[in-house]
Amino acid sequence: MNFEHFYIPNPDFPNRYISPEKLFSYLQTNLKDYIQEIGKSYLDKPIYKLSVGTGKINILAWSQMHGNESNATHAMLDLLVSFENAPELKEELFSKISLDFIFMLNPDGSEKWTRLNALEIDLNRDFHNEASKEIKFLKNLAVSKKYDYALNLHEQRTIFTTDGIHPATLSFLAPSENIERTVTENRKKCMAVIADVYNHLKELIPNQIGRYSDEFYPTSTGDNFIKAGMPTILFEGGHFVNDYPRKETRKYFTLALYYALKSISELNSDTRGWEVYQEIPENQETHYDVIYRNVKLNTEHECILDIAVQYREIFEEGKDEISFIPFVIEAGDVKKRKGWLEIDCTGKKYISDTKYPKLEAEVNFKIED
Repeated sequence: MNFEHFYIPNPDFPNRYISPEKLFSYLQTNLKDYIQEIGKSYLDKPIYKLSVGTGKINILAWSQMHGNESNATHAMLDLLVSFENAPELKEELFSKISLDFIFMLNPDGSEKWTRLNALEIDLNRDFHNEASKEIKFLKNLAVSKKYDYALNLHEQRTIFTTDGIHPATLSFLAPSENIERTVTENRKKCMAVIADVYNHLKELIPNQIGRYSDEFYPTSTGDNFIKAGMPTILFEGGHFVNDYPRKETRKYFTLALYYALKSISELNSDTRGWEVYQEIPENQETHYDVIYRNVKLNTEHECILDIAVQYREIFEEGKDEISFIPFVIEAGDVKKRKGWLEIDCTGKKYISDTKYPKLEAEVNFKIED
């Protein structure tokens, strides 16, 4: 049976932003028999692990290591709700695997909608320093029992495509264990799972599944976990055209999570089919959110240029959703990049308080006929 027929988003979490307090309340009310507090963040917020399944294959996964990447938290919440429509699939899956899922590893950053934690530390680059409490909880859990796989769940920016045209809505990676990027047996285990997920989803979102760069990062979590012997798979939720709230991405992230767990349950460390991983196109950095083409500035000398804009996700306290605020990223000849939205300004007026667009500043100009 195709799991996509059973998918429903969790109605309690309709927005991209997830309030930590709302998540904690939901877990304590709806999943209290399955959760355990594994520690507290720097600002004394609880970090919960959900444990489900009775199978012999042990899997560790975590979400919101970066606080402003909520798709994986949504995916786990959606997965559990969707299983209510498919109890037989749930029973079959969790009879083969045992899943430990850390919800919101970085609750302080999640509350403020920032990548970093409260001490402005990137948890994904703190593996060796252990300057953060949160990374210690993850590492302690990772050595608490023999995990057969780990799922490192993230989101990526709108700049990435699979082919210079289609957005990289999902990207995956079997991390390297060394600078040479050797294809080891553990990497093949990860590649086989990713290949299976790719085969399930490539018809649903054609040309929108990519492969993340396998450059070795000595301080990153995934690279170090696989180097230590635990097969680790990186998920990246990305852009879907006209879907900045990432509701479509959320759906496909959930499907990818299900099919990854299912694949692990069936492959059971087998590497068959891993070669398909090499067929997945590698991410390209090709797009801005908006490009204004052929803008004529109000200057003493004629000046016609392009202005590239990216949205920044801004969270304001008291609201339950983020805002997308446009900022100028590049001005000049931007022909090497494309925009998800391109606006031809030929023959129109550039109206602004400044003669030139200021880089890294919020958009303060208008284009009028």
